Formats: sequence, structure tokens, C-alpha cells
Amino acid sequence: MPHTPPLAGGTTGPDALRPLLAVVLDALAEGAAARGGPVPAGGPEAVDVRVRQALGEALPEAGDGAETALRTLVRAVAHGAADPADPLCAAHLHTPPLAVAVAADLAASALNPSMDSWDQAPAASALEAQVTRALAADVYPKAPAPDALVTTGGTESNQLALLLARERHGPALQVVCGDSVHHSVRRAAWLLGLPEPVMVHGPPSLDGTLTELHGHPLLVVATAGTTDTGRIDPLPEIADLADRHRAELHVDASYGGPLLFSAERRHLLAGLERAHSVTLDLHKLGWQPVAAGLLAVPEAARLAPLAHTAEYLNADDDTDAGLPDLLGRSLRTTRRPDILKIAVTLRALGRTGLGALVDRTCAAAAGLADLVDKDPRLELYERPTLSTVLFRPVGATDEEVAEIRRTLLTRGRAVLGRARTDGRLWLKATLLNPHLTSDDLETLTELVEGSTPR
Repeated sequence: MPHTPPLAGGTTGPDALRPLLAVVLDALAEGAAARGGPVPAGGPEAVDVRVRQALGEALPEAGDGAETALRTLVRAVAHGAADPADPLCAAHLHTPPLAVAVAADLAASALNPSMDSWDQAPAASALEAQVTRALAADVYPKAPAPDALVTTGGTESNQLALLLARERHGPALQVVCGDSVHHSVRRAAWLLGLPEPVMVHGPPSLDGTLTELHGHPLLVVATAGTTDTGRIDPLPEIADLADRHRAELHVDASYGGPLLFSAERRHLLAGLERAHSVTLDLHKLGWQPVAAGLLAVPEAARLAPLAHTAEYLNADDDTDAGLPDLLGRSLRTTRRPDILKIAVTLRALGRTGLGALVDRTCAAAAGLADLVDKDPRLELYERPTLSTVLFRPVGATDEEVAEIRRTLLTRGRAVLGRARTDGRLWLKATLLNPHLTSDDLETLTELVEGSTPR
């Protein structure tokens, strides 16, 4: 009879996990050493070959055992990873997670609570309630009963915000947003059967559009930290216009929301507290493993449309007897206790510690902008608001800019993003590593310059 493998939970789980964790940690180190840079060299074909060799038969008749499987496949995935902890991996809002958060996430996986009924997650549900209320109060310091839902990230939070607004105002709700809004807003409108969002450019355009749409139920969506440039919309002015035209306001602060932790930069989010809902995403400038999103609202009552009853999860008599109802906390049923890693990080670092990470990362972006600005071979798009820097070689065509990015990527030298703005293509460095040094930034600019076609 085959051996029954051990479980991760219970009193014997830690002893079963301990030797396997050593295997995983060794495999991670070996894979990173084999990669030797921010991303594997050779492009998709080379990665595919290595993964196929490591995987062998995807569903073998007999297994190789836990240690062999872990060592082989974790090493292969680490070797083939785009590692956001590498200082030259700076393409996306893809954070290098804090070690303490990853350790907490391991505990969440081992315990495996499901956050859809109290009897599956007694302590985790209590922790979620307390931490989400505290984070919502940071967004809405003067609100009497703010609350927040845990989501998979900015996309789900934006979808929930539009859903809640639709449930208040009906399917004729017209979304009005800036032309740099995240693509998830348009997708959410499509999924929810709402009219196509109206795109505007700046407050004067917004004012005119809201005037033209007088009589329609309106939702204005502003952004605090755009994906392409990191800009923060003028939130007080937009809030004034929304009030004047009796429109609701949602702010997507997926990127810029953690400025709330920074005493130096919090003022950049002035006006955020006037929104009817706010998206936050702590797997960006919060250094959490994916996923760690939130949707904050000034009043818990605004979440009422999500209420739903399933007899086996939140029967009325159980709720009346005092068991917390969790089903209205998400559109999902089964969901992980992602709040644990967030709570551990907040407890470990505090506001001051997280604020210091935010400040250090934004300062690194300013340092990169300084290097670009002083280099006659490079052109800077604008000074960074957050941690995104757009630049390009002077005189390069858009085709050459795109080729520089692909060359650095396929050679495994650097991972940069791309952004098209003001009619031109730019290289995008999204800095999220608080351990970056000035030498790292100089290396990045030298790699770009060295890859420019002559």
C-alpha cells in the first residue's frame, strides 16, 4: 500500500514541513545562482526547454517523492524567474516581497483557512475584521465606521467599486475617467453591462463632460498612481467637480495608496478621503506576496449589496446566534487568509517602517531621474511622482527603443517596461526594491546606453 504523505497542519505538520523547507530554500538559492541575473537568458524558447526537461512527464504513473520533486521544479522555476528582488528587474508593479510577509504567507498556506464561513476561519476572520477596519480608517480618518474588503488586487477592487455604484444607481450608471485610467475600469464596465466609460483629459475636460451628462447617474474614477507614469490625479479638484455635479467618486490608489504610510509624502494623497471608495494594493508599494488588494469605503453600510445567503455557509439562525457572516465580504467563496501577511507586516514594521520603505524607493526613482537628466545621451520624460521613471536614448526611434528592451530581456541583462505617452515609446523603470543603490541605477543606465543601435 502506498505511503500516505504527511499534512502541513496539526501538531505534526511543522515537523513534516521543516525538512521540506530546507529543500525549497536550497533550490531557490541554486536556481537564482544558475540564473545569474534578473531574468533567464535565451528568451521563451530556452526557458521552455529547461522547464520541459525539469518537469519530465507532467502526470507520471509513479512519483519521484517530495524532496526530488521540490528540488527539481523549484530550482527550475527559480532559474527561469523574472526576480523582482534583482535590482535590474524593474519593468512592472511587481514587488520583491518582504521576507517576513513570505514567512507569514507560509503559515497561511499551512493552516489553510477558507474565508467564507466563520467555522473555517475563526481567528483569521477576526484578524481580517480588525485589520481592514484599521486600514480603512487610515484612508477615511474622519469617517464614523469605515471598512475595507480584501481582494486579489486592483482589478478586483475596481470591479467591486463599479459593482457597488451600479447597485446604488442602476445599469445606466455612466463611468467617467481619465485617459490614463487602469484598463481594469473599462473591463469592469463591460463585465457589469454598463455603458462604455467616457475618457477625459484633465479637470477642464471632466467639468465639460459632466455638464454634458447632466441627468445621468455618474461615477468619476480618478487615479492615484498611474501605471505608465505614476502620476497622481488632482484629487481635491476632481472631488470638487464630482460634488458639484452630484457624481460619486472612486479613486484607484493601487499604486500610490501606500503614500499614506509616509509622513513626507502623505500630502500627495490630499482629497483621497473624499472618495466614496478607494482601491489599495499592498503587493505593490506594500511589499506583500501576491495577492494583497483592498477596497476601502467610508461606511460599512456601503457594502450591503454584497450580502448573500447560502444555507451551508451563513444560515440566518447561525448569524442570529452570533456567528459572523463572511460571505458578504467578497464575490469569491473560497479565499485565502491574505490578511495574515498584511497584519504581520504592519505589526513588524509599523507605520514608520513602511513609510521609510516608501520614501527610500521614491528617492531611488528621483536618483535615477537625476542620472538620466545629467546624461546627454538619454532623455527623461518627467520627474517621477512615485517610483516610475520614463526615459529613452536621445535620437532613438520607437522601433529602436522597443528593440533595446527586448535585447536586454532576452540576454538576461535587465527587465524594463515600456510606455507610450505623448506619441512616443519610452523605456519604463518601475522601481520597487528598497535596497537599490546608486551603483545599481548607474548600471541600469549604462546597459541601456550600451544597447542603443549605432
